[in-house]
Amino acid sequence: MSDLSFAEVSARLQQRWPEYKIEPTLERVRRLVELLGDPQKAYPVVHLTGTNGKTSTARMIDTLLREAGLRTGRFTSPHLESVRERITLDGEPISEQRFVEAYEEIAPYLDVVDAEQEHPLTFFEVMTAMAYSVFADAPVDVAVIEVGLGGAWDATNVADGTVSVVTPVAVDHAHLLGADPVTIAGEKSGIIKPGGTTVMAQQSLDVFEVLLRKAAEVGAQVAREGIEFGVVSRTLAVGGQVVSIKGLGAEYDELFIPLHGEYQAHNAAVAVAAVEALLGASPETEGRVTTELLQAGFQEATSPGRMEVVRNSPTVVVDAAHNPHGAEATAATVSEAFQFQPLIGVLGCMKDKDVYGLLEAYEPIMETVICTRNSFVERSMPAEELGELAAEVFGEERVLVRPHLIDAIDDAIRLAEENAVALGSGGVLITGSVITAGEARALLVRKPKGEQR
Repeated sequence: MSDLSFAEVSARLQQRWPEYKIEPTLERVRRLVELLGDPQKAYPVVHLTGTNGKTSTARMIDTLLREAGLRTGRFTSPHLESVRERITLDGEPISEQRFVEAYEEIAPYLDVVDAEQEHPLTFFEVMTAMAYSVFADAPVDVAVIEVGLGGAWDATNVADGTVSVVTPVAVDHAHLLGADPVTIAGEKSGIIKPGGTTVMAQQSLDVFEVLLRKAAEVGAQVAREGIEFGVVSRTLAVGGQVVSIKGLGAEYDELFIPLHGEYQAHNAAVAVAAVEALLGASPETEGRVTTELLQAGFQEATSPGRMEVVRNSPTVVVDAAHNPHGAEATAATVSEAFQFQPLIGVLGCMKDKDVYGLLEAYEPIMETVICTRNSFVERSMPAEELGELAAEVFGEERVLVRPHLIDAIDDAIRLAEENAVALGSGGVLITGSVITAGEARALLVRKPKGEQR
């Protein structure tokens, strides 16, 4: 029986250096996993980096591998509602009890590393070590691991990916990773490891060049979207889309994906190539990827907080887009998948992001934007400040300021309902950050009775 509660463990983790404050080194986490017996070496790893699409792609890879009969562990970040979401076994977050046990199992080693190093272990470094240990103890057949930030010096990079995946690279976290995609790609290329296979989503030519140079340096095989694999066709369908994908081994037709947006079709193609690269790595596993497997796997695909409908009448969508590249994809998806008249936006952003770029992406599709703030006071932009920026882009007459998220949501629903009487079907899009999407989801999604957060 544990001496600590889940709340106490969560509090101890939160007291550590937060994940958005980064010191570029693997020294601390490498020392920690060494003391733990290098659990990250106990299973093959599919390692993902990129600017947007990492979590959705990781979830698809996880689902497909489980459909192939493998036991999976998945580590993603950040979480929407509960920190347990970051560490999953067979697609489900670990229980509160297992989370506490995982922490207690490594706690003595945390003290050792903290005492040895100039700076104590960070929240993300400890979470990474917990995940790797949980997966080794399970044990899993394969771990799907998403970087927290960057690549080369991200804590997850103590693992060597059998398959490394690079989703589209754009500018985000510029103060940490660099101000242009090429510089950022150099950092993200750090997860490409000798002897592995690198699956690259569609990139600009200069980003491709950086990634290909790294792959050549370490002797990694390469699969590029648009050349070795890609989306052949896609058509809209009720509740999602139907796609045909050219994979590394075959073409797979009539795959229904219950997710909205062209970008999710491309994420699916990347996921297929990654699964093919992993399962086709030896003669024993060749041919395990079939159209039937992909059809069954993709039917179970979910992506919470990514273009997720959380309420009807009026339709309310939450989306975690938090940079201009992601916001542009979200805006295109809303226009393609829905016919909202009008669309009311609820926006809560982090002050260290390109907020102006986010506003510019949403201005063409939102009749009114309601500026609010999530609970992460240390990082989130005050609603009033966001409102001033929004007025520059939208004009003052299209901007409302509601400091509390619940008030912003209530007003957005009311406006969508009132204006829809004359104009058609109104909708609400709540977006701007992962935290905003998660908190809105917690307010609007009804949990089954007895379900823990």
